[in-house]
Amino acid sequence: MDNQTRINRVTRFINTLNQARELGISVTEADEGTLTLCLPYDDRIIGNPDTGVIHGGAITTLMDTTSGCVILCALDDFELCPTLDLRVDYMRPAHPHQPVYARAETYRITRNIIFTRCEAYQEGGETIANCVATFMRIGKDASPKQFRDLITGGEE
Repeated sequence: MDNQTRINRVTRFINTLNQARELGISVTEADEGTLTLCLPYDDRIIGNPDTGVIHGGAITTLMDTTSGCVILCALDDFELCPTLDLRVDYMRPAHPHQPVYARAETYRITRNIIFTRCEAYQEGGETIANCVATFMRIGKDASPKQFRDLITGGEE
């Protein structure tokens, strides 16, 4: 699968997630086993009105979405993989008025579990938060064919 196919799959999947779509999350880069998504700055996601800092929940949503979607970049066949565990460690608040990026990778894929790690950062590369997550593999056939075709563009 090429990178454009990965970008298309992730974009179509994000568009099925109301919260991610509402936040304006978009794909920046997609390679085999790695993915970068962007959360644009918006006044609606400010957590502290005095400072303009983005709410931690929006950053957690970005990291959870990136960690889950990186699976689409790692597997040839589309599988829904529910989150088993997600741990986020915040290092510092995000700077106001700047987008936040999340870069995730799959670092181990077993028959039953996929392990990912993710970093949220802003321009300049300073880490905002780190995340590790595990996802349960339920198999390609556990997803309805219509939904699978929506995400893969009918390629499978």
